Amino acid sequence: MNVYAFIVPVVLVLLIAEIIVTWRLQNGKYPFQDTVTNLGTGIANQCVNLGVAFFVYKWYGFIHSISPFSIELTWYTGILLLLLQDFIFYWFHRLGHTVNIFWAAHMPHHSSEEMNLSVGIRASFTQRLFQFLFFDWMLVFIGFTPGAVYSVAGIHLLLAYWHHTAYINKMGWFEKIFVTPSHHRVHHGVNPQYLDRNFSEFLIIWDKWFGSFEPEVEEVCYGVTHPPRTWHPIAINFQFWKQLWDDAVAAPYFWDKIRIWFMPLGWRPRGLEPYGKGGYNKSQQVKYQSEPMLNAKTYLITQIGLAMIVLFITINLQMPVTAIDRILLSIAIFLMVISWSGILESKKWAVPIEIIRSLFMGGSLIYVLHHSGISLYTDWSTIAISIAVGFNIFYSTFLLRRPVPVTA
Repeated sequence: MNVYAFIVPVVLVLLIAEIIVTWRLQNGKYPFQDTVTNLGTGIANQCVNLGVAFFVYKWYGFIHSISPFSIELTWYTGILLLLLQDFIFYWFHRLGHTVNIFWAAHMPHHSSEEMNLSVGIRASFTQRLFQFLFFDWMLVFIGFTPGAVYSVAGIHLLLAYWHHTAYINKMGWFEKIFVTPSHHRVHHGVNPQYLDRNFSEFLIIWDKWFGSFEPEVEEVCYGVTHPPRTWHPIAINFQFWKQLWDDAVAAPYFWDKIRIWFMPLGWRPRGLEPYGKGGYNKSQQVKYQSEPMLNAKTYLITQIGLAMIVLFITINLQMPVTAIDRILLSIAIFLMVISWSGILESKKWAVPIEIIRSLFMGGSLIYVLHHSGISLYTDWSTIAISIAVGFNIFYSTFLLRRPVPVTA
């Protein structure tokens, strides 16, 4: 059972509710381009979670088989597992803000310059793999089953999701023990006093015990010290990986090429210029903006709805879909969210890629539905998918337009 397939509807309900509130208040807390980027990154990341789940069940199954311990999952051992996972995640999260290679896996989640529930969906493609590879295996070794660890990790993720909101202020006694949105806003801040603070996800006591707690006082400025300045999900996810690679290649000394991956944040090899300034506040921030293609908003909102249908088929393990079919649909989803970034930035390649993507996704979906026995080529689903593809091609060809440059 893929617990993430059940988490997605809960996340969507909360997200839609906050978007409706923002729309009614007209306060600008959901900039369209940033929100689409967050949703696209989150949708693609769910496909990555399929691979992580396969890895967890295979490798963790081996660890569980050699463990001398066994813990039956009950309501009280489930609570114990949640608390242990929260404690382990605190240190994993803290390491993610301390060591270069772990920051590379975590940084994409911090790259948004906003704070709303869609930011909670802006997950890194590599962070969950790092968490299960380097930390959560301990829970399997002490006796918890791989299924229990993977499922409770999803629950833990959901418990941290609601922290990504600007609508909830201080919460009195509750925030003495539990993590609240106020705490987590600080964690996403690049204000100098907020950098690398408040790593807890469920219980704030870890930060208070281990000296990493910082209360929210000054207005929080969100983002990272070196913003990606793009909506492209691949560039966002691999920006810091590329930066480390470029520094490793440029490093004059061989030893520096190796150790750069494991050094603290801000360290650069000998012979290279040091990084610039660290944190900054709201008055110093210049948020990234781009001019999207004309008529893009209606089209992209429609595509998000279509993406959710394809995602449901892709990640729902109850569907009679093979692993190869899921990979095929995942490729189509990645092409989709990449295409969205091109539309948001009015790239020349956006329309050609969108047409190719629509044809590939439509053909893949028709094939997978037939191949899995869900529907035949001659069923109504083929007609519906063909109509959707035709709409995409027509809209992309005739209605999506790059803005005309303004001349002096």
